[in-house]
Order: sequence, then C-alpha cells, then structure tokens
Amino acid sequence: MAEKITLAVLNGRDQTGFVQLIGPVFEHSPWIAEMTWSQKPFVDFENLYRALCETVNASGEAKQLALIRAHPDLVGRAALAGTLTSASTNEQASAGLSQLSSEEIQLFQTQNAAYQEKFGFPFVICARLNKKEAILKGFELRLKNSRESEIVTALVEIFKIAELRLRDLLST
Repeated sequence: MAEKITLAVLNGRDQTGFVQLIGPVFEHSPWIAEMTWSQKPFVDFENLYRALCETVNASGEAKQLALIRAHPDLVGRAALAGTLTSASTNEQASAGLSQLSSEEIQLFQTQNAAYQEKFGFPFVICARLNKKEAILKGFELRLKNSRESEIVTALVEIFKIAELRLRDLLST
C-alpha cells in the first residue's frame, strides 16, 4: 500500500496533483475530484468526504449513471482477465471473489447479466464490507427493486467504497 498523505499535503496540491491523488477514490471518475478541488482547504476527513459525495449528489442523473457504469461487474470479464484497477482487485479478493469455483463464477455472471438487463448498469456493492454469500443475497434482493431505488442504492454503495479508499489514502 502506498504511503498515506496528510490533509495539509493534499490541501497544498494544485488541481492536477489533487486529482491525481483523489481521482481514483471514485472508480474511473476523476471528474469528481476535479469538481471538488475548488472547495479547498478541507478541514478534516469528514469535510473532504462530504464535499466529494455532495459533488456526486449535485451532478445530476446522467453523471451519476456514468459513475455507476464506471464500476466493473463483480467476477466479470475484467476480473477474470486481470484488468481491474488494483483497488477493485483487492476489494473483490477481500470478499472472497478471487477464489470461486467455476459454478460460482457462472452464478455471478448470470446474476450480473440479469441485473444489467433490468437496470442498465452494473450491480455495485461495497465488496470490502461483504462476503460472497452476502453479495449473492444482495443480487437476489436488489433485483426486486425499482430502477430509481437501485440508482440510490448503488450510489450509497459507491460512497462506502469511496470512504474506505479515502481512509486508505489519508492519514487522519
């Protein structure tokens, strides 16, 4: 893991440096850091985290859907091909998703396809806070939801992922 940085160091960064550090907190979505940078200086972790989440919440549905769609399928093609970001690889591994049987892989792929077909975006869950059984149960439960409800749920899960990634990055 990379060395943690202080909030003072982060606040001292120009926009490019800030985005370079904070951009990966939200999967393939550096625009969030770009749009939040102007709110510096951040007084504490919570202030920074809240500002990043508010940027997402204020961005409108099109950008929110783009953020959701930037996330990989769990045990999807990118995971099987080894092309996930290092953060996603570690997160999926922490949930036990890197040690599945071929039957379990097929089950995840079937659930991913059903979810994607119903909602038009990937199933997002904070893998670091779940294990494979809970994730599979999540598919089962969430496939019953409305699209609007799933957009909200996906964003809540993305905020959990972002908080953990931000905590990994900053010394508090």
